Amino acid sequence: MSAKKRIVYQEFGSTSGNPPPSTLNTERPDLPSHQQNLFIQASRKGRKGKTVTVISGFQCKATTLADLLKELKTKCGTGGTVKENTLEIQGDHKQKLLALLTEMGYRAKISGG
Repeated sequence: MSAKKRIVYQEFGSTSGNPPPSTLNTERPDLPSHQQNLFIQASRKGRKGKTVTVISGFQCKATTLADLLKELKTKCGTGGTVKENTLEIQGDHKQKLLALLTEMGYRAKISGG
């Protein structure tokens, strides 16, 4: 018999032992707050009638978003989450979040009805 390892099935990866090059680069550069254009909108789609304020347009790292989310949740007195470079704050807090974000130096505006 051969001394080589015989592979019957391999779904991903290479047989040479080297890891494949990463095609997903999840790290984004942190832009200063005054260079980011943010959009604030209230949404109810897919949430069983509950209103959620969505803030999108961030160009920063996930850790920066998590820190910002924690601060905004504390100021609004509500819950929220980070989903795909957007922040979701429970409830309709468009005006309050607009004031908070512009105070922090972000360029933000309300979009949608």
